[in-house]
Amino acid sequence: MNATLIDNLRAQCHGPRDGALLRFALGQALLSAGDVGAAATELQRALDFDPHYSAAWKLLGKARLASDDTAGAKTAWQHGIEAAQRHGDKQAEKEMAVFLRRLP
Repeated sequence: MNATLIDNLRAQCHGPRDGALLRFALGQALLSAGDVGAAATELQRALDFDPHYSAAWKLLGKARLASDDTAGAKTAWQHGIEAAQRHGDKQAEKEMAVFLRRLP
C-alpha cells in the first residue's frame, strides 16, 4: 500500500495541488518506506514552499539522522525549533529539543 500511496502522491507533484503539505506527505511516506534520501529531498521541497513548517523540519531531521547526517539533523531541528516558536507550536518545539539533546 505504501508504494501505491507514494505513486499517487508523486503523480500530484508539479500540478495545481503541489505545495508544502503534498511534499510533506510524500516525504513522510518515503521515510516510512525506508527511502531516507528521497524523503529528505521531498521534505526539503516542502520547506522550499513553506520554511516555517515545523513538522517538516522535524521529519527532515529524522530523515537526515537516519542517513547518518548528524550535523544535518541538528541543523534541521534547530530551524524547526525556531519555526515552532514563531507559530507557538510548543509540542513540536519540545520534541525537537529532546531530539537535539539525544544527539551524540
